[in-house]
Amino acid sequence: MKKIFLLAVVASGLAFGQSKKVVASDVHWWGYKVAKSEASSHDGTVKVKSGDMVMKGNQLVGGSFVLDMTSINATDVSGDSQQKLNGHLKNGDFFEVEKFPTATFKITSVKKNNDKIYNSLVTGNLTVKGKTNAVSFPAKIAYSKGVVSLVSNKFSFDRQKFDVSYKSSMQDVFLKDDIDMIVKVTAQ
Repeated sequence: MKKIFLLAVVASGLAFGQSKKVVASDVHWWGYKVAKSEASSHDGTVKVKSGDMVMKGNQLVGGSFVLDMTSINATDVSGDSQQKLNGHLKNGDFFEVEKFPTATFKITSVKKNNDKIYNSLVTGNLTVKGKTNAVSFPAKIAYSKGVVSLVSNKFSFDRQKFDVSYKSSMQDVFLKDDIDMIVKVTAQ
């Protein structure tokens, strides 16, 4: 009976893939003002709290990531300006991290891409503030000696689809709807 159970476990691992735990990550974001008198941007980071990538052979077939939204940090400013902007991003004006401390991304498909550098198109469901929408991005995926790495090209998603909007409607028209990101993740 034990042998049958062991064979079933091994077979399911081969059929569904092998999970690799995220050991390193770098998620960088950019947000933009669009008013001509204030044309500028802010950029920063957010930490990956946990995650995994699922491999079937040497191909990435799935995975999921939990972003620690309480770690959102503007890196283009410092001192009081940085503290003020970080607080602004974390409060009810944008990400409401007290109510929504995490965001998630679950890979739903990985397809080959003809780009010589970004060889794959990753699609998944991004959930921010309890709202889920599909997001796709080109990525360079490499697998060697049990380590998988994913490096995205810069991609955009519409913050309005996730209810990430400045609560004053007049102020929100001065902000570009798209948020740009670059994601780098390593798992083993």
